[in-house]
Amino acid sequence: MKSFKRVFLIVMDSVGIGEAPDAAKFDDLGADTLGHIAEEMNGLDMPTMGSLGLSNIREIKGIAPADKPKAHYTKMQEASNGKDTMTGHWEIMGLRIDQPFRTFPDGFPDELIQALEEKTGRKVIGNKPASGTEILVELGKEHVETGSLIVYTSADSVLQIAAHEDVVPIDELYQICEIARELTLDEKYMVGRVIARPFVGEPGAFERTSNRHDYALKPFGRTVMNELKDAGIDVIALGKISDIYDGEGVTEAVRTKDNDDGMVKLSDTLKKEFTGLSFLNLVDFDAKYGHRRDPMGYGKALETYDKQLPEILDQLQEDDLLIITADHGNDPIHHGTDHTREYVPLLVYHIGIEEGKELPVRTTFADIGATIADNFNITLPEHGTSFLDDIK
Repeated sequence: MKSFKRVFLIVMDSVGIGEAPDAAKFDDLGADTLGHIAEEMNGLDMPTMGSLGLSNIREIKGIAPADKPKAHYTKMQEASNGKDTMTGHWEIMGLRIDQPFRTFPDGFPDELIQALEEKTGRKVIGNKPASGTEILVELGKEHVETGSLIVYTSADSVLQIAAHEDVVPIDELYQICEIARELTLDEKYMVGRVIARPFVGEPGAFERTSNRHDYALKPFGRTVMNELKDAGIDVIALGKISDIYDGEGVTEAVRTKDNDDGMVKLSDTLKKEFTGLSFLNLVDFDAKYGHRRDPMGYGKALETYDKQLPEILDQLQEDDLLIITADHGNDPIHHGTDHTREYVPLLVYHIGIEEGKELPVRTTFADIGATIADNFNITLPEHGTSFLDDIK
């Protein structure tokens, strides 16, 4: 078989498949995102993922192992020192992060908040970990009355700034976030992302809008995406992928509203003529259900995704490759609201596989990036080992 012309990479954000060997280091012993969701649901109904070999990696309640898996399958262990979105994604594209991004379980340091107030001319309220919807219930009315910025964080390395679009115009909010991004570039903060969180509505009925914007750190080194772009090969970023890499190595960025819209945009991309990588993140699993510790909602979202997957498989062409994986875990019945240190599934599908085989367990997510680089004959990343020969 010649090289694949198009590679479609789906990251099911936070869909872990059981505790990693170093889970104890991250206070995550016993974490099992897929396993615990399946138990809570009394079995997951995911026949499409099952046919690809999901339960052949590790049996999951409700999903029968496939007699003849349609995809090659295994699981991957993260090598980087972290369990956040950026660390997982950057590693997928060939980097290894040894200094983890900081999180702020007690809010941000006073000196950072004071600097933000001085440079923006607006006071800050909140400054604590919070749900993006609950913080609006708590502080939205005060914000509207005073014009103070709602600053909050989460279990991720993020500084989020919420503001009503009629109180702080979008352009001003974006400028404020650019100021916050500049302030948090200092190594003592190591904040992964600053996120603008505009909203509209009245007290008791506030709604976040689609004008969210992420300001991420640039990757600490060149990724496989940089190599692809520089070689004239397409890199189509769907969802928050472009934000995660701060636009590095992206030739086309397509925003998505949610998982459903992400699958629609992926289907649209399958209809396009291009050579290169289409890279999709499905964020709802993590943001809407994992962090909110909602196993039933998470399970239903997984089942919905599984029903949408056949349309994607049907559109694949002879020289297309589909890779499905995740970036970390987020066990919705685990303690706290943080991500969990877990193995992630790896399913690799293309037309012509008579019977999928079990691949060796990968010791770094960077094996995906190495495989993509190998396929397009570009410079291989420093980290990762290609499995291209094993899947043809």
